[in-house]
Amino acid sequence: MGDSYVTFLVLGIVLVAIDGQLIYHSGKGYLKRAAYDEEQVGGMMKLTAVLFHLVVLGLLALVSIVNVDTGDPAKNVVVKLGIVLLLLALAHGATMAILARIRDRQMQQQLADQMAEEHRIYEERQEERQAHIGEPRPAPKIESPYSPK
Repeated sequence: MGDSYVTFLVLGIVLVAIDGQLIYHSGKGYLKRAAYDEEQVGGMMKLTAVLFHLVVLGLLALVSIVNVDTGDPAKNVVVKLGIVLLLLALAHGATMAILARIRDRQMQQQLADQMAEEHRIYEERQEERQAHIGEPRPAPKIESPYSPK
């Protein structure tokens, strides 16, 4: 294990850590806009960040044992880092797609809840109108000239 192997691992781990933190902090703001509370967002993002880190660090470990021989140790590191960056981009995109799906589901649920509440209010108003219309009105008093006084 030469210096290029250690250099590759250190650079790869730094890249994964930076991207994981970006996902964590950006994802919190993204999900907050979907009306999740702070505690829910924090929990979801911690789980998402842990999953992201585990997957990408696993890919980094696999790429680290791939033998790339360009004839120059520095070029070997660059090629491996290129592969890691591509995998990191795929993992980042997949993570953002998952967060978007979670956010969309939450927003759809909010819309459904809002529509159900508006429908309930509408139904209550209709029932009130029907009850008001259906009440018997008192008959108007009409005095006839023939009625006894």
